[in-house]
Amino acid sequence: MRSKLFSVLAMLGVLAAGTAFAEEFKPAVVYDIGSKFDKSFNEGVWNGVKKFSDETGVKVAEFQIVNETQREQAMRRLVERGATMVIAVGFSQADALDAVAADFPDRQFAIIDVSWLDRPNLRQYVFKEHEGSYLVGIAAAMASKTGKVGFVGGMDIPLIRKFHCGYLQGARAANADIEVLQAMTGTTPAAWNDPTKASELAQGQIDRGADVVYHAAGRSGIGVIQAAADAGKLAIGVDSNQNGLAPGSVLTSMLKRVDVATYETLKDGLAGTFTAGILSLGLAEDGVGWAQDEHNAGLLSDELKAAVESARADIVAGRTVVHDYMSDSACPG
Repeated sequence: MRSKLFSVLAMLGVLAAGTAFAEEFKPAVVYDIGSKFDKSFNEGVWNGVKKFSDETGVKVAEFQIVNETQREQAMRRLVERGATMVIAVGFSQADALDAVAADFPDRQFAIIDVSWLDRPNLRQYVFKEHEGSYLVGIAAAMASKTGKVGFVGGMDIPLIRKFHCGYLQGARAANADIEVLQAMTGTTPAAWNDPTKASELAQGQIDRGADVVYHAAGRSGIGVIQAAADAGKLAIGVDSNQNGLAPGSVLTSMLKRVDVATYETLKDGLAGTFTAGILSLGLAEDGVGWAQDEHNAGLLSDELKAAVESARADIVAGRTVVHDYMSDSACPG
């Protein structure tokens, strides 16, 4: 009886310690410029936040960046108000987060799309977007009836050229003669939040014969999807599953699992198992992929699905290596 009593008391002690730790864990997220509900990158992070809060009951403080000058100030205020973990969304926040992480070594930090910082209290996530883009490039080339497909990026930076390069390689693997048109929405962060400009660029590619247009443009990509739907053509979404934005007009979406990265970071922080370092997520880690659901089921032939899944298996097994534009600022072909 006495040993059972000690066992019960020990268990209660563990539960009490866990509850106390949970009460002390106060996470926060700083979204990038655009909208938290951009149906793309930021919203993917929010999905991870929501899943975590729904499961644990732990509230996550949130801040939406409106202009560049807010980044560091917002992070500092969150920490000063008690945040024990801050997750920054997007490479544009790297300098601000690095400065704050240096000044608060007892707090935990994480950032998405950054790998070059070096802090013992910082976790960094990068994704192999070129691998996922390769898959949707195959899908685009196989679905195209004109032999021309398009790509509309957001801000013209190496990361977005990485998406384009993977897409180009996949399209040409499926059809060596495919023509891939390319355009960028802009050269400043405003490019992530300009659906009108992105729509015009997509329409220009459609006018030149493209019948499938892939975007990697954040909230601006909504304009690409709308332009394709209005023209009776196909779009390809990015980051989150955007198939439902225009059912029957979105061939697929290249999934970038920022939701998983966010959720796992928050869970690790709550459990006391947070570790610093760089995590690189590709097809093998289910960090990227392509979306199939009821909204695009009628657009995907058995041949197309088999080709994409075969390519996926080859990349995971190392039989196919997709060139990473960011490794040398070049794209084969």
